[in-house]
Amino acid sequence: MSSGRRLVRPAGDKGPLTWLHQRRNKAGNPLITREERDAGERLAADFHAANLNPQVTASWDGLAPDKLNRRGPPGYAMEMSERVVAAKMRFEQALKAVGPDNASILIDVCCFERGLAEIERASGCPQRSGKVVLQLALRQLARHYGLIADEAPDDRGGRVRHWGGDDFRPKI
Repeated sequence: MSSGRRLVRPAGDKGPLTWLHQRRNKAGNPLITREERDAGERLAADFHAANLNPQVTASWDGLAPDKLNRRGPPGYAMEMSERVVAAKMRFEQALKAVGPDNASILIDVCCFERGLAEIERASGCPQRSGKVVLQLALRQLARHYGLIADEAPDDRGGRVRHWGGDDFRPKI
């Protein structure tokens, strides 16, 4: 399920996800995996493609001065608006899949590229706790995008278990 969408950056500019992927923990493993980094970049690409960036002023970029000076082929505006709507729907589906608790840190780090220390201070979380929360949120996002598989089913065969004995039967 590869979409081919990538967030384009100026040469040499590293976002927080790339920085975290390049950093190593004590065991020598990256702080976030390649799949988690790719999932975060995919979310950011949809965020920017959907034009969800907050703007201070109106954007006049898309307006053509007259019919003779179009900025694209006929129907281009319709295609562009459909792409924007599709990107917004993908973005909203991804946030819904990770849940409201994880959505805020993903938006802050992936879309607004805020640092973890800044997010921890703003939310009143303990230092260095943001990294763990971000890892969990990115793993869930990567699962949503199909970049990593769900965990293998346990040996119970997916059955619901209870604390009663083997001969326990609830009374109705």
